[in-house]
Amino acid sequence: MQRKFLTNLALLLFLNILVKPFWIFGIDRSVQNIVGTVDYGFYFSIFNFAFLFSILLDAGITNFNNRNIARHHQLLGKHFSSIVILKFLLAVVYTVVIFIVALIIGYNEVQLKLLAWVAFNNFLLSFILYLRSNISGLLMFRTDSVLSVLDRLFMIAICSVLLWGNVTTTTFRIEWFVYAQTAAYMLTLLIALTIVIRKAAFKRLKWNRPFFMMIMKRSAPFALLVLLMSVYNRVDSVFIERLLPGDTGYQQSGVYAMAFRLLDAANQMAFLFAVLLLPIYSRMLKEKQYIENMVKLPFTILITIAAIVAIGSLFYKHEIMGLLYTRYTGETIAGYANRINESGQIFGILMFGFLGTVMMYVFSTLLTANGNLKQLNIIAAVGILINFSMNILLIPAYQALGSAYASLTTQLITGISFVIIVQYYFRFSINYKYLFRIIAFFAGVVLINYLSGLMPYHWLIGFSIMIALSLTLAFVLKLMSIRSFIAILKER
Repeated sequence: MQRKFLTNLALLLFLNILVKPFWIFGIDRSVQNIVGTVDYGFYFSIFNFAFLFSILLDAGITNFNNRNIARHHQLLGKHFSSIVILKFLLAVVYTVVIFIVALIIGYNEVQLKLLAWVAFNNFLLSFILYLRSNISGLLMFRTDSVLSVLDRLFMIAICSVLLWGNVTTTTFRIEWFVYAQTAAYMLTLLIALTIVIRKAAFKRLKWNRPFFMMIMKRSAPFALLVLLMSVYNRVDSVFIERLLPGDTGYQQSGVYAMAFRLLDAANQMAFLFAVLLLPIYSRMLKEKQYIENMVKLPFTILITIAAIVAIGSLFYKHEIMGLLYTRYTGETIAGYANRINESGQIFGILMFGFLGTVMMYVFSTLLTANGNLKQLNIIAAVGILINFSMNILLIPAYQALGSAYASLTTQLITGISFVIIVQYYFRFSINYKYLFRIIAFFAGVVLINYLSGLMPYHWLIGFSIMIALSLTLAFVLKLMSIRSFIAILKER
């Protein structure tokens, strides 16, 4: 399984590194630079509001289905014919709920119009993820890897034409960004649907009420888990927009989005590990295989990357923000400097939360595969309590910076909690030499960052040297080993 994991991870990372950085830095960032902080903050807060309720579109079906199909391939055709109907029923529930809540909290007509499109996009994305859960459940990781970037490829093509193709006479509007997502998701959905229909030997849809009830009951713990984790991962910008008055809320939400964009990119890369690990863990646990090495391998890779990313982001926070974001038309030099300083402070704090995220993706995925959903939900509920309390207390006083502290605290506490619960249930052997090497690596990366900042070169040169030396240190401390990777790849 380690060989299967590494080979498919390599393909998955290659495709995502090939596509998603251009999407994030070339398209998404360019859109914010063109439309401005306030307009992008307006979209960002609505996007995250709609995302908070996305579990109603899925009800835990995707995670349940991924785990179930990985264990019982023969159930694909039977389940697919009825789950498709269930997904459409859930879409109706989702639409009704988010518009009722939006009206209750005071969304105006302009916000509701954009919310309708964002909600439709969320339905399309949820359907794509369900279809992909069937494909990855069948361990068709190469096909799933291609599908994981296909929507972004379509969006890059569409947005590139709108941004730089000189096909319009007006400045790019944030609504066009949403419409481009709609078109890209629809194309991806059609391709994924064609693949699954062929694999499922699909004939017709089946209305099966007892089956609906059974699926909802069995997927309910998965639904609750996804809901709780989604809330404390995405609620920050909604709190910022709602707790701060007028355009200040949109402006601070936009500044937060500037910093959050890179954290979101890092989280997406870490999420790719979980995509592969859930069906692999599920299959190994069902067959009672030794799993400790299959946990240690992805954790070591991720925690090494996370240390470099988090510490490097703290030392180079203002330089990175200044590189990514330009002055808006009419923005003063002082206003631009203040915006970069604000986003830099937030960025440095947020990126340390990535350490908690990588722990979550490795260890909560193992607990999900093992069926420890009650424990996972308790931890996630505590995370929400911490996040909500800190946001409400800190945002009025510190604005978006307060929300960054809330996010950091939540991610670290929940990530460490997942590690503790895994150790309680699986009783993995404690390798103190391994733990010492990780601690030494963190200390070494801090020292390397400090020394690289003293070099009399442009900061990009110092930053590149820091990455190279940090990776070298990882190999010196044997956290990474080319020999070990080669040995795993030779396994049969």
